[in-house]
Amino acid sequence: MQKWYHIFTKNTGLSIYIWIVFCILPFYFVIRFSTPTEILVGVAMIVLFFATFRLSFIKEGWTVYLSVGVEMAISIGMILSFGYVYFSLFLAFFIGNIQNKKGFITLYVVHLVTTITATTIGFFTQSEIFFTQFPFILISVVGVILLPFNMYNRIKREMLEHQLEDANQRISQLIVMEERQRIARDLHDTLGQKLSLIGLKSDLAGKLLHKHPDRVLEEIQDIHQTARTALKEVREMVSDMRSTNLADEVTHAKQVIEAAEMKFYLEGNPKLKDTPLLVENVLGMCLKEAVTNVVKHSKARICRVKIQQLPSEVCIIVQDDGIGIESTDTTKGNGLRGMRERLDFVNGNLELEVSNGTVLSIKIPNVIQQISEERLS
Repeated sequence: MQKWYHIFTKNTGLSIYIWIVFCILPFYFVIRFSTPTEILVGVAMIVLFFATFRLSFIKEGWTVYLSVGVEMAISIGMILSFGYVYFSLFLAFFIGNIQNKKGFITLYVVHLVTTITATTIGFFTQSEIFFTQFPFILISVVGVILLPFNMYNRIKREMLEHQLEDANQRISQLIVMEERQRIARDLHDTLGQKLSLIGLKSDLAGKLLHKHPDRVLEEIQDIHQTARTALKEVREMVSDMRSTNLADEVTHAKQVIEAAEMKFYLEGNPKLKDTPLLVENVLGMCLKEAVTNVVKHSKARICRVKIQQLPSEVCIIVQDDGIGIESTDTTKGNGLRGMRERLDFVNGNLELEVSNGTVLSIKIPNVIQQISEERLS
């Protein structure tokens, strides 16, 4: 339910100036066509209507339906007594704000039936007044029919949009948390062992300083080499975290393959169209890891990379004619595990097939791209 200060919302389909006219008109109808007693009763009805209308936005539960009932009674009284039909539009607007389906349908039917019935009776009892404003009465009846559904659907859509926005924010937070955990794992794997080794060798060098000084220099050199290795691995890890362009990564893969004295063949266009940066980064990192595995382990002579941008997904196939990979290695390899973790971020999947070498298929659906297009539209 909206707050009371949203009474003149922009989503009613009517201008706020029209609503202001509808607020002033009932006083005109009461004063122009009534006796002093009727004027007093009419003004009291108008004040009571606006008071209950405002309370409807503040109250919850059964009091809301009681307020709407009072407003319906006042609206019927204004139609039959003063020929003022336009309170029905206020009610139609408010009923559209009720998101309880049973309550909405019940109030909609009751309001529609009572308004049409009262208006029909008014044409017979106050024909002159009603026929002079017939076009406006017709518009009001159409508003009573259509406005509640328009408001109901708009509010429902806004609620879904807010839920979707909250879900996207939650997903973004989870992705950040997962990425932090991945970085923590990489740092632990990269630096943990090396720093432990440096600590052990430092302790050993301290113990050997007086007993075997000739071995101290050897230990210091090992410490120096271990530190340089750790620094190199950290730099490589930071480089992997940077944004990766697929076309540049394909060029780099070609250089690596040719440097390993293999033949490189490329099918498809590495310059993807309308692909989110996150997806392209994941594809580039996965391609880099796949080519590294080919160079290190496959003993192949040929490496083929096929890039397909389909309506439903983006697919990269890396195939070699090497010795293949054992089935027991498909889940243990750090490279494959890292690729699967990256693909999980974008709902992608990794398929591995051993047939005259190794065929590695990397697939990412275009769900993220479709969501972006829907938002823009």
